[in-house]
Amino acid sequence: MQTLIEHARTFPAKAADGGHDLARLAGGQQPQVLFIACSDSRVMPALFTGARPGEIFELRTVGNIVPPYRPQAACAVAGTIEFALTALKVPDIVVCGHSHCGAVKGLMDERSVRTMPQVSRWLTLAGHHRADNEPQWYREPGADPVEAAQRHLLTQLGHLRDHPAVARRLAAGTLRLHAWYYTVETGEVLACPDDSQTFRPL
Repeated sequence: MQTLIEHARTFPAKAADGGHDLARLAGGQQPQVLFIACSDSRVMPALFTGARPGEIFELRTVGNIVPPYRPQAACAVAGTIEFALTALKVPDIVVCGHSHCGAVKGLMDERSVRTMPQVSRWLTLAGHHRADNEPQWYREPGADPVEAAQRHLLTQLGHLRDHPAVARRLAAGTLRLHAWYYTVETGEVLACPDDSQTFRPL
């Protein structure tokens, strides 16, 4: 923690030396993208995109989960999405999953989150449940964690499409959605085009 404190103390001078015009940002923000990523500390969107202050509006959730839209629920995720699209008018949304995701591990093996009741409840919003009498695909024997994380990501993208602010902008042709998968061990980013279920290098 001490190294982070020291960096925070020296940041104003470093920012000025690095050409970051932070004073300009005080007048408002116009981010290029709403970036929905996992809370995992190994996933740093600004690091692998090269974004500067003011360019990314970030939404971090455990497992990059976008809960299905619930009109009567007070939901930080839904509020962030609505603000990004209505007030900031971002033209793009990236939903970014990643390798070695603890939330996906929890979906595949509920024993790994058994001691974390709030995490377990949060994972129920991931939206992968089939009928009660059918097995859940991500818990089938031999399920591939990479495939599970990528399918999970596409499910969250599907939830996103159902949010009213997203649906309106998509219908107007003023919004683009992107599915990205970050590989922790290499830094490679894969993307899945709209007309595909396959992730390929960006």
